[in-house]
Formats: sequence, structure tokens, C-alpha cells
Amino acid sequence: MDGIFILTILIVIGALAFDFINGFHDTANAIATSVSTKALKPRQAIFLASVMNFLGAMTFTGVAKTITKDIVDPFTLENGSVVILAALIAAIFWNLITWYYGIPSSSSHAIIGSVAGAAIAAAGFNSLNYAGFIKIIEALILSPILAFAVGFIVYSIFKIAFKNLNLTKTNRNFRIFQIFTASLQAYTHGTNDAQKAMGIITMALIANNYVSSAEIPLWVQFSCALAMGLGTSVGGWKIIKTVGGKIMKIRPVNGVAADLTGAMIIFGATYIHLPVSTTHVISSSILGVGAAHRLKGVKWDTAQRMLVTWIITLPISALLASITYFILNIFF
Repeated sequence: MDGIFILTILIVIGALAFDFINGFHDTANAIATSVSTKALKPRQAIFLASVMNFLGAMTFTGVAKTITKDIVDPFTLENGSVVILAALIAAIFWNLITWYYGIPSSSSHAIIGSVAGAAIAAAGFNSLNYAGFIKIIEALILSPILAFAVGFIVYSIFKIAFKNLNLTKTNRNFRIFQIFTASLQAYTHGTNDAQKAMGIITMALIANNYVSSAEIPLWVQFSCALAMGLGTSVGGWKIIKTVGGKIMKIRPVNGVAADLTGAMIIFGATYIHLPVSTTHVISSSILGVGAAHRLKGVKWDTAQRMLVTWIITLPISALLASITYFILNIFF
């Protein structure tokens, strides 16, 4: 059997595994607030998130095209199959480590850093598409800052708008509304995160001359959507605990404000074809809402631990991918 074909199959399997892990790793963020406020029972939330993630992933492909061509040029990528496989192995490894310890790390940072690291190991720093790569990094940096600011503003508006209403009744109504906002956030998560694996598979198909454009094949879109939906159905309880309770004590009104903020930022990024970290956006939304609610009520030590993980994920995943590339290059 042709070696390129075998590598392509391994990449497809690896990308689907990455999407599956992404499903229970990152989707936990999307439903954490609704579970912690008891707006949804855990099984209900996971089922709802699975369906909405699948639908979101089947709706858009713009982010996938950005991943395909804006980090490195797949048409000129040296030893492309090994580069992509090394990137997937490194990103999966980092995701599993952070999931095991319940740290809401970013799958987006992991896969983007890994692709860059493996490409540099294969062909040097000139292999990066700097215009596209810098644009992606800017989106990854700016999106959580924007999420924090918008979350602060949205909850500040809520405080003014609902300050004279009965707290018990208001929370009950917001708990019902949170079913809608959790669904919306899970849908937007699917529109952005599932596309990263689509882009990786398409990059491999181009590098190995199976397709000749950055258009995402329908079978790639469907299989990635299905993998993420199935991954979501497994759940991610450790991350739900961190995001849903260890940042701040979340009430339904806080959850709605955070969910709406996260959904707006993620969908905005999807609309302009930019990959963002749903983990960073959702966590930052909660931090912004918490700061507007009561500054001392935010557990800033948890936020600090998350921030450190966010900062180190790109360089560590790049280093892991470069080491993995050199190891794989011995065998392929």
C-alpha cells in the first residue's frame, strides 16, 4: 500500500480523534454555566450540546479554510504528511494532559501552535505564512480581552435593567432562558471549533495531491461534525467543575450574561473566518461578568492558573510538535 495513502489515513484518524477529544474537552465550557446553575441536568446539557455542536459544525466552513491555508501553505509544505501528523499527535497529547488535570486549556492554541512548530521543524521559520499566522494569533489574543469587556458591559446592563425585580422570580426566569443561551453557545462552538480539524484534513489532502483547492469536502465536514458531536456526548466533568464553579459562584442571571457574551464573540469570529479559542472566550466572559457582579467574588487564583496555561500552550505545543516531527521523520 502507498506510504502517502497510509499517512493520509492516519491524519484523518488523528484529526477525527482531535475533534472527538475537543468535543468533551472544550464543549464542557459551553454548558458549564447551565449545569452549575441547574438550568439543565448534566445529561440534558450534554445531549443538547452534542446536537447543537453537530449542527454548528455543518453550517460553516470559513474557519476551516483559514486553518488550511493561513498557517502554512499546504501547496508547498515540505514533508507535509509528517508535519500534519506530528502536529495532531502533539495537540492531542496536550489536550489530554490538560483535560486530566481539569485545566480549561485551548484546543485552538494547541493545534495552531503544533502546526507551526512541526512546520518550522521541517522547513524552518520561512515555512510559516506570516500574514495569515499573525492574523490568527491576533484573533486568539484579542478575543478573550473582548469577551471580558463585553461580559462586564452585558452584566452591568442586566444589573440596571433588573435591579427592581424580585430576585427569586428573576433567577427562575433566567434559568429557563439559560436553556436557550446554552444551546446558542454550543451551536457557536460547533461553528468555530469543529472547523479546525476540517482544515487540518483538507491541508493534508492538498499536500498529498488528493484535492487541488482549499474548499472543504462534504465528507470531511460531516465526519468532523459527527466526531465532535460524539465527543461532546462523553462529557467533560472536570472542566465543567472548573469553569462552572471555580471561577465564581454562578447564578442564572450571571450564566445568561456569560453565555450571550461567549456566543456573540465566537460567532463574530466565525463570521469573519477567524479561529478563536472557545475556552478562552467563555472563561473570559465569566470573568467579565464576575468582575461586574462583585470583584471580590471572582476566584482570581483560578483565573491566574488558567491564564498561565493559555500563555504556555502555544509554545509548548509547538515544541512538542517539533520533537514529534523529528521522531516521525525517522520512520517515514
